[in-house]
Amino acid sequence: MSLESAVERILIPEADIEARVRELGAEITKDYNGKEPILVGMLRGCVVFYSELLKNIKTKCTLDFMCLSSYCGMESTGEVRILLDVRGTIKDRHVILIEDIVDTGLTLDYVLKNLRNRGAASVEICTLLDKPSNRKVTVPVKYRGFEIPNEFVIGYGLDYNELYRNLPYIGVYKQK
Repeated sequence: MSLESAVERILIPEADIEARVRELGAEITKDYNGKEPILVGMLRGCVVFYSELLKNIKTKCTLDFMCLSSYCGMESTGEVRILLDVRGTIKDRHVILIEDIVDTGLTLDYVLKNLRNRGAASVEICTLLDKPSNRKVTVPVKYRGFEIPNEFVIGYGLDYNELYRNLPYIGVYKQK
């Protein structure tokens, strides 16, 4: 079975993603010029977006990652667990959380509070996809790639049961 057989339809084509990621990189470069932010990628879904975004940020920055879990299959459990934490201190640092998708907001709300409590100078969110219609908690998204409807999507790092992350576009998952 091919990867594409899991896609009902393409929601955001590869070329549109590439263009928007360049724009986001330019915005972050402008906003953080001279500040040396730390980009904290929210594993695993952010990997493709994170690496492409990083290539488009033209100011000094450092990298780190967090891995949290709140999903089982296609549903959020509502419980956030830290599986991997940042390695260094974030005290007095400007942090940009890099996320694949902001859905319910529960995970990011938890991370925002956690990092602010550790003394970060600022914490902002940069997400490829934003699904505000599914929000349970309001979170401030400063850098948004695309707003999408309440559909389950795969590709460009997003998965269904750890599969389909390697699709070069965002597609709506074909429910069986």
